[in-house]
Amino acid sequence: MCTGKRESEEDVGKLINIVSHQLKRQMCCLDGEDGLTNMQKHILHYILLGSLKQEIYQKDLEREFQIRRSTATGTLQLLEKNGFIRREPEKKDARLKKIIPTEKAQSLQKGILDNIRYVEEKMLAGIPEDDLMICAKVLNRMSENLLGEERKKGDRHE
Repeated sequence: MCTGKRESEEDVGKLINIVSHQLKRQMCCLDGEDGLTNMQKHILHYILLGSLKQEIYQKDLEREFQIRRSTATGTLQLLEKNGFIRREPEKKDARLKKIIPTEKAQSLQKGILDNIRYVEEKMLAGIPEDDLMICAKVLNRMSENLLGEERKKGDRHE
């Protein structure tokens, strides 16, 4: 055990990891014929809703989901290969590619949203609103702490 650490500090990361795996398993139990992973469903949902208001680019996904460029690229390549999205070069800058949901993706929108809502309702059942607000605040702070650490490491490697 690390010196100066409370026992609960080490348990928090483990608990977050356990909940993450449980979420993935729940989403897999509800998978239909779409063959999408939990992350692909969330990204596709974001693309479907976001594209109604503005053009969506890979950088938007990286920022929204706090994922690396390589993860976003791989996910988008699979979504494109499986016919859920297409990417079109931007007229002003061909290096930028707009992400556009296909009819196939649009036909799954309700099912994806229902799936996400079901799992979130199940996960949050019986938890008072005040506790959820504190949990969200703490998790956001943890994310900020870790993001700050990632940035420091990135600066040292450049």
